[in-house]
Formats: sequence, structure tokens, C-alpha cells
Amino acid sequence: MTDSPSNQFLTAEESSAVDMALLAAHEKFLTRLTISSQRLLAVIAAHYTVAIEELTPAQIIAWFEQDSKVRREQGPEAAILKW
Repeated sequence: MTDSPSNQFLTAEESSAVDMALLAAHEKFLTRLTISSQRLLAVIAAHYTVAIEELTPAQIIAWFEQDSKVRREQGPEAAILKW
């Protein structure tokens, strides 16, 4: 990836490759979402020092809650997710 995970979970090149794939629009969306989700799960797993396969739904929810709290208290640039 050209950008750090905190800035981008799908590169422009990867997005272009998805665009060129012989997929319907909703399949392209799901493909982008899946690639981005895989990268985000790696960030969450690293936070908890576990393998992605060992993450629990509770850990994922707690991570999102914490990132949201950081965004509210410290501003959007302090959070991992930039949306």
C-alpha cells in the first residue's frame, strides 16, 4: 500500500483493478469492502496482539467504540478511521 493503514485501506491502484474486473457494481462494492475490511481487521488484531482469526465480535465492537471515542475527544485526525 502506498499510504499508511490509518489513512487508507484500499489503494487507488487496487480500486482501479476492482473497476476493471468483470463484476456488477454491487460486486465491485463488496470486493472493495472486503479488501478494506481485511486490512482493518489486521489493524484491530495487532491492537489486541492476536491473529485475525482469533478476534471476537466483542473485541471488534470495543475497538470501534474506542476509535470513535478518540475521534470525539481528540478530533478526526487522531482516530484510525478517517470517515
